[in-house]
Amino acid sequence: MPDVPASAIKTAGELRAVFSRLRRRFREVTDVGDLTPSQTSVLSRLSRFGPASASELATAERIRPQSMAAILAAIDQHGYIRRTQDPHDGRRQLISLTDAGTAFVEGTRREREEWLAAALAAAKLNIPVCHLEAGLRSFDATMPEEHNRRLTDHMSTLLLTHSEEANENLEREGIPSERVELVGNTMIDSLLTSLDRARGRQACRDFGIEPSTYVLVTLHRPALVDDTEMLVRTAAALERLGKVMPVIFPIHPRTQSRLSELGLAPNGGVRIVAPESYERFLSLQADAAAVVTDSGGVQEETTVLGVPCFTLRDGTERPVTVTHGTNTIMGLDPERILEVPALLERELLRRCPPLWDGCAGERAADAIERVAARAAHAPIPVIREPALCVA
Repeated sequence: MPDVPASAIKTAGELRAVFSRLRRRFREVTDVGDLTPSQTSVLSRLSRFGPASASELATAERIRPQSMAAILAAIDQHGYIRRTQDPHDGRRQLISLTDAGTAFVEGTRREREEWLAAALAAAKLNIPVCHLEAGLRSFDATMPEEHNRRLTDHMSTLLLTHSEEANENLEREGIPSERVELVGNTMIDSLLTSLDRARGRQACRDFGIEPSTYVLVTLHRPALVDDTEMLVRTAAALERLGKVMPVIFPIHPRTQSRLSELGLAPNGGVRIVAPESYERFLSLQADAAAVVTDSGGVQEETTVLGVPCFTLRDGTERPVTVTHGTNTIMGLDPERILEVPALLERELLRRCPPLWDGCAGERAADAIERVAARAAHAPIPVIREPALCVA
């Protein structure tokens, strides 16, 4: 969401009033308790990417190390994080979520409500809204993200898309083309920036496994994890796959909790490991013979890496990973995991979708600057608190 340019505000007081109202509206709809947005952002990052050092978190959040130390100290008081030594580097301390921290993040971000809250608050105040990765559609009404994506798109001033399919979705919903711009995939910018370092790690060797010989697994969605029968079948299928080729399974806290509840522990050739940092997980993806997942982001990353991906879902909001990439939709059928070794014998189409070239962020920034420049010449909405009526 672009800032309203300072030149568009007549006085500093008006600027403060705009953002004061925006912050108040945002807090009303997100209600994250006693934590500040910066603290919540750190917890969300740990949930998404796994353990990281304080310096890595400071770099990712773009704040000074001293500020990150203060944020972590405040979070620590709530019992949401733990500190452990990196098993691969005894000099490095890792920050990770406790069960309480995971529960907090799941409660505040599980359905990606924050982007909808921000869009709604800004729209009410006539502040331009930019939606990055606009136009994604799973066409699955049981996924809460689906509703949020649609609503956010229709409230947005500028919709930045990552594929032609996303543009077509928005056109079908009647969103004018002048509000839509294809910029590419900003997540791939991060991947390409980190790829050389990740390949150099060869993280699979830390588990005694050679590159290109194993299947990497990541599963966390409710359809697989919350359904007891489905999770039992998935665990059994992974154990059988592990007898054919090694399986590395960096396990999501939700998935680990459910397996523990059910007394399930796939063994044999299955290595269940703690969540990995972004760079180590990218290393594991790049060196895998295949990836089995229910994650949308992993579908995109494997497409660029040229690694076969097998998605345990009935559909995907990223069809470009099927038409242009290495993704195969297996359906919500855990037994199909056993087909992976045979499917690896196929010759896969390996081509990168247009504009997934590491420059999407630059194109997105240019588009946002153009919207901000237009906003500088637009009339400024007058914001007044409602009058208090006293009988």
